[in-house]
Amino acid sequence: MSLLWKSDQEDGTYKNPILFADYSDPDVIRVGDIYYMTASSFNYVPGLPILTSKDLVNWELKNYAIEKIDEPGYDLPQHAKGVWAPAIRYHEGYFYIYYGMPDEGIYMVRAKDALGIWEKPVLVLAGKGLIDSCPFWDEDGNAYIIHGYAKSRIGFKSHLGIFPMSWDGTKATGEDHILYCGLKTQPTIEGPKVYKRNGYYYIFAPAGGVKTGWQVILRSKNIYGPYEEKNVLHQGNSIVNGPHQGALVDTVNGDEWFLHFQDRGLYGRIVHMQPVVWENDWPVMGINAVDGCGEPCIIHKKPNTGITEKPCYLAAGDDFSSEKLGLQWQWIGNPKDDFYSLKERKGFLRLYCKNPSGKAEPILWECSNVLTEKLVCPYFRASVCVDISALSEQEQAGMVMMGGHYAYLAVRMIRGQKRLILGKSYDGEDGMREKAEQLLVLPEGQEQVYLIFAMREEDNGSVFHCYYSLTDDTDPASWTEVRAEFTPSDHTWVGAKIGLFANIVGDKEAGGYGDFEYLHVEALED
Repeated sequence: MSLLWKSDQEDGTYKNPILFADYSDPDVIRVGDIYYMTASSFNYVPGLPILTSKDLVNWELKNYAIEKIDEPGYDLPQHAKGVWAPAIRYHEGYFYIYYGMPDEGIYMVRAKDALGIWEKPVLVLAGKGLIDSCPFWDEDGNAYIIHGYAKSRIGFKSHLGIFPMSWDGTKATGEDHILYCGLKTQPTIEGPKVYKRNGYYYIFAPAGGVKTGWQVILRSKNIYGPYEEKNVLHQGNSIVNGPHQGALVDTVNGDEWFLHFQDRGLYGRIVHMQPVVWENDWPVMGINAVDGCGEPCIIHKKPNTGITEKPCYLAAGDDFSSEKLGLQWQWIGNPKDDFYSLKERKGFLRLYCKNPSGKAEPILWECSNVLTEKLVCPYFRASVCVDISALSEQEQAGMVMMGGHYAYLAVRMIRGQKRLILGKSYDGEDGMREKAEQLLVLPEGQEQVYLIFAMREEDNGSVFHCYYSLTDDTDPASWTEVRAEFTPSDHTWVGAKIGLFANIVGDKEAGGYGDFEYLHVEALED
C-alpha cells in the first residue's frame, strides 16, 4: 500500500499533477498569502468547491460556494448541465465567483469570507449558451464580462464574447457582442481568463479541444481589440495531453505560475501547474520552449511562496464519525433532508431507501440520492461495510462506480430474501437504462456485507475489479470476485466517481435504510 496521490516530493520539488482529482476548469487567485481555487461542479452539489493553499502545491478542500442549484429541474440529476467553468476574483473586499449555466445564463455569487457563507447567486445576464465567464474590473472604472459560447445551446462556438457590467458586478449594463473569432486559427477557443499587465489586456484561453488542444494568449491595448495571438503551451514531447483551461497567479515575491487541467478520461480533469516567465510582453509557460511555446513539466522546483507547507492529501473515504457530511461528498442532484442521517446511529451514515425519480423502475442515473466522491489517485481499493438488516421488500443499498456508464454491488430484498445484486447501466433506445443480475441469496440472519472495488494497472491498462465478503474486507482470502466485465468511464466532462446509495425498486412507499459504517479508500502501487 502507498499513500494517496502526493505532489509535494518534500525535497523542494513538486510532481504534476498537483491534484489527481477531477477539478475541472480550475481558476485560482491569491489574496494575501493564501491561494484560493474553485472549479466546475456541473450538476453535483454542493457546488463550486473552494480549495486553499499557501504554497500552490498542497491543497485542501475547505468550503463550497453554493449548497444546491435553485433553478427548476435540479432536484433530479441534470447530467452535463449546471455549473460550468467558474472564475474567482477578489474585488473591494468581496470574493466573487462568476459561472455560466448553459441553459440559464451567467451568474455571480459572492462572500466577504471565502470560507464562510456565500450570498445567494445573482443572474447577471440571462441567455442560452453563455458559458466560461470571467469578470474584469478596469482601473478606469469600467467593468466587463468576457465569456465563451456553447454550440449545443446557441448554435456556434470558437468565439469569445464581451459585455459591460455594473461596478458592483451584479448585472449587465449593455449588450453582448462577439469580441474574437477563432474559427481560422484557434478553433474551439473557450474558457477565457482576463488580466492586465504593462498596458496590455491579456486573454488566456485554451483552443483546439480538450484532449489535444493548447493554450493561446490574446493581447491588445484595447479590451475590445483587435487582438494579437500567440500559442504558449502545448503537449510537445511531454506525456500531458491537451494542456487546457486554467489560471495565472503570482506569488508574494512576483513569480508567476499557470494552473490548468489535463483530461485523463475516467479520472476526469486533473490539475497541473507550470512555471511562467515573460519575454517581450508574452508569457512563456512550462519548459523546453520553442518560439515562445513551452510544454508541460512533470517534476519542477516548488514555487517560492515564503511558506513551507506540510504535505497534505485530498480526503478520500469516511468513517462517518461526524454529524455533518465531509466536504469530499457530493450528491448528483439537489438532496432532501430525509435522504440521510448521521445522528440516528452514531458512527454510521444512514441512507434511507428513496425513489426521488418517481419512476416505477428507477435507475441510479436518474436518482439524486446517490452520494459520490471523486477519485483521488490512479490505482486504488475502495471498500464499504453496510448493515442491511433494516431493508424491506424491493429496497436495496450498496456501492456504485458512477461515470459515463456505471456498475454497482448492492443487497436487495426480494420476496423476503436478501440477495446480492450486480447492476450495470447500458444505452437503451430512450437513453440510459439499467439491468441487474442476482449473484447469491445471503444466509438467513446476515446483517452486514462488505463490498470492494479495485482499480489496478494491468497489461491492458487500468482494470476494474469487484469483490464481496460476508465476513471481512481486510483479508483478501475472504473475498469473492464478481466478474463485472465493466470499465469505468467519464461522462461529458465529469470523471468517474465512487458512490453510496439506498433506494427502492418499484413504486411502493419506502420504509427501510442501509447503515454504512465506513468507506475506506487506499492507494495501490502502480
